[in-house]
Formats: sequence, C-alpha cells, structure tokens
Amino acid sequence: MGTGKLRLSKTLAALALMAPLAAAQADEPLRPIANMFDPLSKPAEMIHDSAIITLIICTVIFLIVTGMLVYVCVKFRSRGAIDERKEPPQIYGSSQIELAWTIIPIIITVVLILITTRTIGEIQDHAVPANAVHIRVIGHQWWWEIHYQKPGAKPGEWITDFTTANEIHVPVNVHTEITLESADVLHSFWVAQLNGKTDLIPGLKNHTWIEPRTTGVFFGNCAEYCGTQHANMQLKVFVQTPGDFAAWKIAQATPAPAPAAAEAIAGKQVFFANSCVNCHKVDGTTAIGVFGPDLSRLATRMTIGAGVAANNQENLRAWMRDPSHLKPGVLMPNMQLTETEVDQVVAFLQTLK
Repeated sequence: MGTGKLRLSKTLAALALMAPLAAAQADEPLRPIANMFDPLSKPAEMIHDSAIITLIICTVIFLIVTGMLVYVCVKFRSRGAIDERKEPPQIYGSSQIELAWTIIPIIITVVLILITTRTIGEIQDHAVPANAVHIRVIGHQWWWEIHYQKPGAKPGEWITDFTTANEIHVPVNVHTEITLESADVLHSFWVAQLNGKTDLIPGLKNHTWIEPRTTGVFFGNCAEYCGTQHANMQLKVFVQTPGDFAAWKIAQATPAPAPAAAEAIAGKQVFFANSCVNCHKVDGTTAIGVFGPDLSRLATRMTIGAGVAANNQENLRAWMRDPSHLKPGVLMPNMQLTETEVDQVVAFLQTLK
C-alpha cells in the first residue's frame, strides 16, 4: 500500500471511530485535536502563557542572530580577486564583545528560569478548594483505571465511591484534583488542552489538577512509551455541566439491573463460568477482579480497549473472539469461546448500563 493510501486509510479509521462519539455526545463538542495552543483549563492557560513569553524571547534572539549573520555575509562577502590576495585584519580579543556575549545570554537564561519556576510553583502549590472533585488515575499496560472518591472522606483519607476505566467525567468550572499512580511501568498522563504532562511512576504518587472552562470531550493519551500498545493507551475527559455530572455519578454508583433477555442471561452464565471474573469487576455480582478494567458500566463508554475501537456490538464481538486481533500484545487472553458464547457474552456486556 502506498503512503497516500495508508494515510487515507488511517484518516478514515479515525473518522469512523469518532462518528459514534459524536452521536452519543451530540450535546457536547468533540475536541479530538490536542491543541496545546488552545488551552481550555486554568493550569493549561498558565503553561500556555509562559510558553508564549518564552517563544517571543526566543524569536527575538533568532531574528537578531539571523540578522547579524545576514549582515556579515553581505558586508564581508568576497569582492573578487583583490580580496583573495588580501589578508583580512587580524584582531584578537575584545573585552566588550566577550562580556556582551557572556552577560546577555546569562540574563536571558535567568529570565526564562524565573518565568518557568513561577509557573511550576503556581501550578504545584495551588490551593485545593472544598468543592473539588477527587479522583485517582492508575496507569496499566495499556489502559487507565479511574477511581472516584466517596463524598465525605476525611482529608488524606481515600475511600473509593466507584471505579471506571479510560474515561474521566468532571464538572465544568470546578477544580478536579487527580492522584496519579502506575501499576506496572512508566506512563504519562497528558490531556494537552487541560494541563501539561505528568508522569505515573511505579511506587510513587504524583499529583495534577484540571479546571476546565468549557464543556466537551477532550482527547488525551499516554505520553511516555510504555510498551507495544503505547499508542493505543488513549484517554477521554468528558467535561459536563454540574447537573449532568451529578446524574452521571449517581448512575455509576448504582449497580446495573440484572439481564432480562434469554441471550443476555446465558451470556452472564458464560461470563461467570470462565476466567473473566478473575480479572474484571461487575458491581452487584461476585465478579471482583482488579487486574482488568471495571466492567460495571461498560455499555455507557464510548470506546473499548482504551480507545482502540468504538463500543458497539460488532467491535465487542471481535474483542471477545480474540482481543489481540484489535490490540496486538494486549494482556487479555483469547478465551476460545464459541460463536454462540461470544454472542451471549456480548449481549450480557451490553446490559451493563
């Protein structure tokens, strides 16, 4: 396949993935391009402002240096045979010039350090308001585990209210405090329009925060190479109105109703008869696995496999038949289900709303 056809196929695949997102979130604007020059959250705006100042300073330096080079090249260009036989003046050492090209760069460097340090300090030393939303994000190969803190927890105490995966929901214009951890290797949390990159380091807790200015679906990803499927460790942040966010939280904390259709009931039996329960959790059931994503509200999510495919019946069937077909190297094994069992399990998973 030629380069042009390959790019076209990738573009069409991306559009096909975004179509169900737009349909499911028709009232929320999609922001699939992570444009760091269009900040839509308080910390991202602070980083943007510092970056613009740095860019202006560097641009001025570039123009001055380039202008001097052009001037020297034009002023002292060769003027023919007479210049080839003439030795230029031999000038050694100039205290004024040496002081200038030493002191001026030092001053510029100190200014840039002060600008950067002030921004880092303001972001890291921010005050957490009483109405802040608290979540924990744990990076796995290759998906995101997300815990929401139970209301009323004491400062410094963590009690999980409910767990989800790969999609973060937050209210607009409200401070969201995020604790970052890793379950295996180095990862990096990055939603460009909401904040800068923050690493997830095994055995260490890092912190970041966002305060979105507008509603919408923001696209992020892991920004630290973490293995085979690093590129498919995607993340979505749904910024909602306070009312929509409160309704979403209530729905997430309420166990899904038991399946009613015969195929879904049979699928639940297949799910619990296999090793699925060892890795996945489903609220209100005996499935309490912690090695894979929590499936309690799987049917409400926009994608599966941390963004590798849209969450629909066809892709769920392909995933259950053989996960490595959609995401090579994924740690979920092929359960060797029959076609009938695949249909039944998919019917059950689609009831988890």
